[in-house]
Amino acid sequence: MSTFLTIDGNEAAARMAYLCNEVIAIYPITPSSNMGEWADEWAAQGQPNLWGAVPRIIEMQSEGGAAGALHGALTSGALGTSFTASQGLLLFIPNLYKIAGELTPFVLHVAARALATHALSIFGDHSDVMACRATGCALLSSNSVQEAQDFALIAQAATLAGRIPVIHFFDGFRTSHEVAKIVAVEPDTARALLDAEAIAAHRARALSPEHPVIRGTSQNPDVFFQARERANPWYEAFPGVVQGAMDRFCDLTGRHYRLYEYEGAPDAERVVVLMGSGAETAGETVAHMTARGEKVGVLKVRLFRPFAADLLLGALPASTQAIAVLDRCKEPGADGEPLYKDVLTALARAAADGIRPMPRVIGGRYGLASKEFTPGMVQAVFAALLPLPQAGEGRGECGRGGQEAASPSAFRTTSPTCPWTGTPPSAPMPRTNSSTPCSGAWAPTARCRPTRTPSRSWARPPTSTPKAISSTTPRSPAR
Repeated sequence: MSTFLTIDGNEAAARMAYLCNEVIAIYPITPSSNMGEWADEWAAQGQPNLWGAVPRIIEMQSEGGAAGALHGALTSGALGTSFTASQGLLLFIPNLYKIAGELTPFVLHVAARALATHALSIFGDHSDVMACRATGCALLSSNSVQEAQDFALIAQAATLAGRIPVIHFFDGFRTSHEVAKIVAVEPDTARALLDAEAIAAHRARALSPEHPVIRGTSQNPDVFFQARERANPWYEAFPGVVQGAMDRFCDLTGRHYRLYEYEGAPDAERVVVLMGSGAETAGETVAHMTARGEKVGVLKVRLFRPFAADLLLGALPASTQAIAVLDRCKEPGADGEPLYKDVLTALARAAADGIRPMPRVIGGRYGLASKEFTPGMVQAVFAALLPLPQAGEGRGECGRGGQEAASPSAFRTTSPTCPWTGTPPSAPMPRTNSSTPCSGAWAPTARCRPTRTPSRSWARPPTSTPKAISSTTPRSPAR
C-alpha cells in the first residue's frame, strides 16, 4: 500500500538526499535553506540513511567551503551531496568543473533562483542553473513536488551508474515551498534502485595510500586536448543512463517519466517547449485547449544537459508546424536564450539532413524572479504561433534585436476566448508595433503581454488602457 506525505518540494528532495548519502555539506541560502535544515534535524535525531549510518552534516563558512568539502569527501570515496541556490550556486562552480572533469558521481540539489543583477531577488527562475551548463554537470529539471522527490532518487541512481555529476533543480518557491500531497518513496525502493556495484566502484576509485594513484595533475598542450575529449563517450551515453534509471523507477513505483515528455494532440500543429513548474501550467492549458478541438501540445524538457537532440525530436509530433521555446532566464546581448537555441539547432540540423521539415520557431522569456505565468499567457503564446497571414492580410515584421511585432491578425485566434470561462475578451486587440504598449489579451509582442488577471479582463471592459510589460518575449521566426 502506498504511503502519502503532505510536504513541500524542499523536504521531498531532502528526504531522498539524506537517505542516499553519507556526507552533507551545507550553507543556507533562500529558498534552499530548508533542505539543509531538514538534513541537520534528521541527523540530530539520529535517523539513519539506507546503510544504517547517520550522515555527517557539515556547515561551512560559505557555499565555496561546502563545495570544497564535498570535493574532498567524494574523492575519498564517500557519497556526498549539498543544497544551494542563486549566488550560492555560483560559488560551487569552480569545484563543479573539477568534480565533473574527474567523472565523480554526485548530486547537487538546487532550488533555482534569480541571480542578483540590477537588484537582488530571492524568487525563482533558471538564471543560476543556466550559469552552470558549461561545467560538465548534467542538468535535470523537476516540475512538481512529486517529481522533486522522485528525480532526487533517479539522479542519484543515474550519477552512480553514469559517473556524470547531476544538478537536480526545481523552481524556487513555486516548487520548493509548494505543499502538496505526494506518494512517498520508501527506503526499500531507494535501496533497490541504487546499484550496489556502482557504489562499490565509486569507493574503489577513492584516493588512498593503500592503492596510490595520481589525479588532478597539470597538463601541457601536448595531452590536455586529447584527455578532455576522452570524456565524450560518458556524456553521449548519459541520457540513456538517466532514462534507464527512470524505467527502473517505473518498475518499482509505477510512475513513469521520460527525458522529453510530450502532452497534447497527437497531430498537434503548435507546440510549446519549456521546463520547470511552468510546464505544469502549460500542460493544464493544453488539456483544456485540446478538449475544445485545438491541435496544440507541450513538450516538457527534463534533461537539459547533456542535451539529447534525437530524443527531443522523437518526442515532437511529425505534424508540428510552429514551436515556441520558453526560457525562464535572460542572457543580455544574446540572440536567444539557452533552451531556445538548443532546440532551434536540433531542428535546423534535422531539416538540413532531410529528417523532418523545418517548422517556424520563436523564443521567449517568462517568469523571471517568479513573475506569474498564467493559462491566459500560455494561450497567448499559442496565438502567436498561428500561421502568418498572406500578402494583403497584414503580416509580421522582424524588428531589431530579434523581437517580433505584428498586426493583430498575425497573432489573434479566430475567436479568442478565456481558457477557463470560454468567453471572448472584452475588447479587441488594437494594432501594435515594437514601440507601442498594448493591453490586448492576446498580444504577445515585445512590449505586450496578456492582462495580469485574465479572468477580470473578460468580466468587464477595462476603464483605461494600462501600460504592459513583457512576460513572454517572442523572437523572430527561424526561416
